[in-house]
Amino acid sequence: MHSAPEVREGATAPLPHSKPRPCNRLTHGDRFGSQVHSPPGFLPQLRDKYGPVFTVHLGPRRVVVLWGYEAVKEALEDRADEFSGRGKLAAFEEVVQGFGLLFSSGERWRQLRRFSLAALQDYGPGKRSVEERIQEEAGRLVEEFQKTKGSPFDPTFFLSRSASSVVCSIVFGKHFDYADESFLDLLAKTNQVFVHLSSTWGQLYEMFSWVMRFLPGAHKQIVRDLEDINSFILERIKENQASLDRDNPQDFIDCFLLQMEKEILNPATEFHLRNLVMTAFNLFFVGTETVSSTLRYGLLILLKHPEVEEKMTQEIDRVIGRSRMPAVADRSRMPYTDAVIHEIQRFSDVIPMNLPHTLTQDTHFRGYAIPKGTEVFPVLSSVLQDPSRFRDPESFDPGRFLDEQGHFKANEAFMPFSAGKRICVGQEVARMELFIFLTAVLQSFTLKSPVPPRDIDLAPHGGGFVHGPPCYQLCAVLRGNGSQTKEERPKDRPQGTAGAPPNHTPPAT
Repeated sequence: MHSAPEVREGATAPLPHSKPRPCNRLTHGDRFGSQVHSPPGFLPQLRDKYGPVFTVHLGPRRVVVLWGYEAVKEALEDRADEFSGRGKLAAFEEVVQGFGLLFSSGERWRQLRRFSLAALQDYGPGKRSVEERIQEEAGRLVEEFQKTKGSPFDPTFFLSRSASSVVCSIVFGKHFDYADESFLDLLAKTNQVFVHLSSTWGQLYEMFSWVMRFLPGAHKQIVRDLEDINSFILERIKENQASLDRDNPQDFIDCFLLQMEKEILNPATEFHLRNLVMTAFNLFFVGTETVSSTLRYGLLILLKHPEVEEKMTQEIDRVIGRSRMPAVADRSRMPYTDAVIHEIQRFSDVIPMNLPHTLTQDTHFRGYAIPKGTEVFPVLSSVLQDPSRFRDPESFDPGRFLDEQGHFKANEAFMPFSAGKRICVGQEVARMELFIFLTAVLQSFTLKSPVPPRDIDLAPHGGGFVHGPPCYQLCAVLRGNGSQTKEERPKDRPQGTAGAPPNHTPPAT
């Protein structure tokens, strides 16, 4: 696409290999200021003024913003190939450098995504399924809640440990003891990265990275923490290499190591140590914070709306009972609980800006000429809060996911995991975690707030890569007769729960 000065709608610009004809150039918007990842308040104003496709600046970087369900769906689903490239985040790029699943593009991304989808489903006959790993961790979470004896506590660390431990089990094949110093240090560094990304230093680094990388400041700690996390992962990979059973792979790393051996003579292979380290890092980093943030938000919402918790508990008792661990197969028989979890994900909006995409080719989109390589932000907040798809989107209402008969009702604008070819590779794992963790907690406890529900603030805390709830405390009061303990909880599960969730589709090949 020929370069031309930005002009307002209604002007013309030449198209490649054709005579000049009408083709609008994207309207220039404002600068993001200090909130790079959390949608600033002026973006809806720009959408009202210029429409659902407009440009803004991240420092000197011009990026395209897509706003609302229709524009985001058209780009990510209807024209997925054109919008499937991955943009860069400065803090990660210095460490990742285009390797691994999350920040790669092209053939590297296609190979790693295809492999990861298959590996995350199962590890072969006789292996512990992902669901079983989540159930084991849910049991540990219940035990940790029991230790609080109904006293007020901040659930942040409990939920981070549980979400992280699931990822560690899947990726490393190892459950870390909650008192393990290396595990606790890993959690602390992961949390610290998100804190710094949301700080003024982190936002300035994102916008002016070519200058900021030479200046001292808190943003430097982001890179140091990311490097420490990668060092931890590399040590775990070395342990797996030393103990690898080629006939019995136990985790994601084992599967990747076997694929590396298969392609050892392929000079163009993408299955090498650097991609393994970065892909494992991607799975751990994103899988820990997004799930734990959603769970924290979910518990806070239930404290705010005890009537919702009560209806969920009634459904849990009716369908699952109190004598076994919840299983994925239960979800299809629990429409209200399913609706609540969907609404928690929609309302909490934990990845508000989405990760940046790039165009893989020169593109005409909604009357605009957009050149190859342009960064694009399909804003997930604008989809999950689109009033044309969700009535009164700022309110919490599980009923929006139920029909008149009380059956679960899907909504095509429900995109917490993004959409299209770049949809989160771990979405099925995350769905299982949210369902099993939340139902296991409510199966055993009644949640109480130390403050009146009317005084609970649900507004997200700060702005950054991940939306998190404000800090809060809760009381997990053990329910009466029938509450299960570890010893009482049988290991058998409903038939058909060892595999993927209902309506699961096989990975793309």
